[in-house]
Amino acid sequence: MANQDISFIPDPDAESISSDVAGFGGILVSTQIPTRADGSLELGDITAQSECTLQALKVALERAGSSMDRVLHLTIYLTDMAERAAFNEVYQRFFAKPWPVRAAVGVASLAVEGMRVEVTAMAAKA
Repeated sequence: MANQDISFIPDPDAESISSDVAGFGGILVSTQIPTRADGSLELGDITAQSECTLQALKVALERAGSSMDRVLHLTIYLTDMAERAAFNEVYQRFFAKPWPVRAAVGVASLAVEGMRVEVTAMAAKA
């Protein structure tokens, strides 16, 4: 990544898909749920929900003058931590090294019954 105002310190584990620390100039905070482009809610499997959630994040960031390659931190809320691997497969299609700093949190439920994933992100402005 050639963004001079963003720095990443990678996790020492070579298999990690999260940096340990990210530094930045300004921030944008955006929370996204599995919303389709038409505004309807995706309540299918974790892969479909993850794709919609991360696509919605991408759109929100771009509208705010940022982008996915400027994401510094993600908090991922999952209603079933056993679905973390499936989320990670989708995540790796939207992000690349240097990986954003991130945390995955298991929660009992989200705002809508059947919703399996929600993401909060911090990103540097372009």
